[in-house]
Amino acid sequence: MSKSLKKGPYIDERVLKKIEGLKPDSAPIIKTWSRSCTIVPEMVGFTFGVHNGKDFIPVRVTEEMVGHKLGEFSFTTKFVRHGGKMQKEIEKGVPAATK
Repeated sequence: MSKSLKKGPYIDERVLKKIEGLKPDSAPIIKTWSRSCTIVPEMVGFTFGVHNGKDFIPVRVTEEMVGHKLGEFSFTTKFVRHGGKMQKEIEKGVPAATK
């Protein structure tokens, strides 16, 4: 749920301070733990290392991401796979038996 329009978006000042004076394409990966920081147009072109609880996931900010949060692009859980006999057959490349 986003903040009210009266309050405005949450933008971490430390993140803005890190990108201040840098060029988007030549800047190194900017590490941040601020997953709740809203992406603003000034961040477009930068690559952020967003912490997911274990590692820093590189997130390159594009124009379509403006208005979203940094944490939306750095998943905290890893999908392994669905289990079962059918999944094993799919991975082996064996065609499924028809009924």
